[in-house]
Amino acid sequence: MTDKNALIQPDRGQKAIPLHLVDKEGLADFLKGRPAPQRAALAAQKFEAEPNSHAIVAEGDEWAVVAGVARTDVLSSWCMARLAEVLPAGTYRREGGDPGAAAFGWITGQYRFDRYRSDAPDEGPRVLLSRDAKAIEPITAEAGAVELVRDLVNTPAEDMGPAQLEAEAEALAKAFKAEVRVARGDVLEREFPMVHMVGRAAGRAHAPRMIELEWGDPAHPRVAIVGKGVCFDSGGLDIKPSSGMLLMKKDMGGAAHALALARLIISRALPVRLHMLVPAVENAVSGNAFRPGDVLRSRAGISVEIGNTDAEGRLVLGDALARAGEGKPDLTLDFATLTGAARVAVGPDLPALFAREDATARALLEAGEAHDDPCWRLPLYGGYREYLKSDIADINNAHTNGFAGASVAALFLDCFVPKDSDWAHFDTFAWRPVAKPGRPKGGDALGLRAAWHMLGQRYG
Repeated sequence: MTDKNALIQPDRGQKAIPLHLVDKEGLADFLKGRPAPQRAALAAQKFEAEPNSHAIVAEGDEWAVVAGVARTDVLSSWCMARLAEVLPAGTYRREGGDPGAAAFGWITGQYRFDRYRSDAPDEGPRVLLSRDAKAIEPITAEAGAVELVRDLVNTPAEDMGPAQLEAEAEALAKAFKAEVRVARGDVLEREFPMVHMVGRAAGRAHAPRMIELEWGDPAHPRVAIVGKGVCFDSGGLDIKPSSGMLLMKKDMGGAAHALALARLIISRALPVRLHMLVPAVENAVSGNAFRPGDVLRSRAGISVEIGNTDAEGRLVLGDALARAGEGKPDLTLDFATLTGAARVAVGPDLPALFAREDATARALLEAGEAHDDPCWRLPLYGGYREYLKSDIADINNAHTNGFAGASVAALFLDCFVPKDSDWAHFDTFAWRPVAKPGRPKGGDALGLRAAWHMLGQRYG
C-alpha cells in the first residue's frame, strides 16, 4: 500500500505536472486564456468541465491536466479524488491555488486493500504539492484515520477477532503512552456480564473482552468514545441466512471508528481526557450460546430479556456505555453498525445520528456538512419506549412490531447512559456498496470526520 504520508508534499518549486481546475461557470473564460492547440485538444476530448472529468493537453514541451469540478472557489474533499485514481504516477501541482480540502480525497483515492492479493499492482504514487505546509499533517492524519477504519473493516473475521482489536488498542497505547485495561474471563463475566454472555459461545480462539484505553490530562474535559466490536455476527441462535452473513465481518465497524477517532484525538493532542471503550466479541453458535428468552444481567443493574439473539450489538454497548458513564464524561459518543432499519431509513451513505442535546446534534451535523461527511438525525422519541417492555425483566432487547427499528435500538442504549449525560449515537453502515471517487467499495468511515471536527471545535 502506498505510504499516505508521501502523497501530499510541501511545494518548494519542484518540477510538477500542472493541474488546472475548471468549473462550468468559468470554462469560457478559461478557454479564452489558453492557446489554440489546447482549445482544440479540449474540444476533441469533449471536455465540458463536468465534475470528475478531465482532459490531457500539451503545455510547452510537457503535458498538463484540465479537470472539471463543481466549484473552483470551494473545493470538496472528493473533487480531485478521481484524478488520483486514474492519472499516471508522478508529481502534480494545482495551478492558481492550493488543493485545500481536495487533498483529503487525493490521499483516500489511492487507498487499496491488497493484504490478500498476490497480483497487487505497483503503480507508484501520485504526489500532490501544497503551498500550505501546515495543512499537510492535519489532513494526512485525518485521511490515515479513515484508511485505518477501511483496513480494519475489510479484514476478514478470522484475522480481525477480539484479540486483534485488543492488539490495535495496545499498539495505539504503546505509540502514544496511553493506558490500556482489558477484562476477560471471570473478570469480564463479573464486571461486564452482557459482553460475556454474547461472546462466550465463540470459545477461546475468539474469547470476548472489554477493551478500555485512557489518555490525556485528567484535568481536561473527559470524553468517552465507545465502539461496537462484534467481530463476526452469525445472529446467534436466531441465526442469519447465509446471505445475511456475507458482510458480517464489518459488524466491528463501530470499534474501527472508535479506534480511528482515538488515534486522531491522541496524535493531534486534542486537550481532552479520552476514555475509549470497545466491547469485543463474536456472536457465535455453540452449546453455551445465549438463547431467546434468557434474561441477562447488565453492569447497570438492568435486567434484559432476550427477544432476539441477533440484536446483540446493543447488549455489549449497554455494558460499555454504563462503564463510560461511571467516569462522568463531558460527552459520550458511540459508533455502531447497529440496525438494518437505519439503512432502510437513510441508505448506506448517511449515518443515522441520535442525540439527547440539540446543540450537540447540530454541531455534529454542521461539522459533517462542512467536511463532506454528512449525517442525518433521527428521533429519540420517548413514546417508543413501550416497545422495549418485557413481561419478566426490566426491558427486552428487541421489539416485534417492526416499527422505528433504529430509534428503538437507540432508546435501548439510552437506558444505559446516565440521565444527565450529553450523549450521541451513530448508527453507521461502515461500508460502501458502490465505489465513488475517493471512496472504493468496501469498508469505510461514515461519521468519523463529523465527530472529529465537532470535537475539535468544542475542545480544540
